[in-house]
Amino acid sequence: METSLGNLPFGLDFHPSDQLVAATLITGDLHLYRYNADAGLQKVLDVNAHKESCRAVRFINGGQAMLTGSADCSILATDVETGTTIARLENSHEEAIYCLVNLTESTIASGDDQGCIKVWDTRQRTLCNSFNAHEDFVSDITFASDAMKLLGASGDGTLSVCNLRKNTVQTQSEFSEEELTSVVMMKNGRKIVCGSQSGTLLLYSWGYFKDCSDRFIGLSPNSVDVLLKLDEERVITATDNGIISLVGILPNRIIQPIAEHSEYPIEGLAFSHDRKYLGSISHDLMLKLWDLDDVLQGSGNTTQAAEADSDSDEMDVDNKVTRSKGASKQNNVSSSNNFFADL
Repeated sequence: METSLGNLPFGLDFHPSDQLVAATLITGDLHLYRYNADAGLQKVLDVNAHKESCRAVRFINGGQAMLTGSADCSILATDVETGTTIARLENSHEEAIYCLVNLTESTIASGDDQGCIKVWDTRQRTLCNSFNAHEDFVSDITFASDAMKLLGASGDGTLSVCNLRKNTVQTQSEFSEEELTSVVMMKNGRKIVCGSQSGTLLLYSWGYFKDCSDRFIGLSPNSVDVLLKLDEERVITATDNGIISLVGILPNRIIQPIAEHSEYPIEGLAFSHDRKYLGSISHDLMLKLWDLDDVLQGSGNTTQAAEADSDSDEMDVDNKVTRSKGASKQNNVSSSNNFFADL
């Protein structure tokens, strides 16, 4: 299944229980589509959500609302059923928002162009944490729930570890020579994998974040712009030559290419709620849904990889355009943390 979005897409997310998929565009628009194998993709909402590029989207509150983050520094909550505005925080960040990531059912993290990461509670309706973690854009965030820590990847070439309990940036890696574009946790939390602009995958061991423990250069020189974890041994990668690949981690290898966007850079990957479909958006202006069983057919598995990983470090539970995505930044900041008052 596929459809043209009409403009350059930046954000992609699937509804947590229904056959709905959302995409956000450089124009500031939010599109919502219903999908099924017979009818394909049918647009059900088209919302002009932001004044500037709409860079990220996430479903929240069990799929009742969608949050979008924009280069205009605002975060918007939109009703899934009606497309009406529920609430808007005009100056949620001092700089343009780059990414939004779900943490739990009631919390979400946002990262901006100047390296700030914020955590929002959608039930308590407040700003929980704020971290000045990086010196450049926050490209991606992942959550170590057992340790209550956020791991942020940045265009400044570092990986940060933010402690939610202590509200501090606990540690940060040494600067690498390339921008970090994405981050996932693998091997049951023992390994952190970062994509980079050079195409190298950087592997960090939990608790040893200063320098990477391994590098995989098989995807170079194409920038690895998106990582999507399939399981503890395999990750799906999207590179700026339009290729989506299945990659094994420890042992590190390209298992097989599984899809493509005709040599156009890929901006987003996501799984449908039942993991039947893999969604992708690209600079070819297309939203594509791939049948996951079909694209993974013949890929096998990598259960032997765990045995090949000799590292035994355990997760410490401590009672726990440069991909600019568009547009201008604003320097005025709101003192209000009560964004979710109307949710």
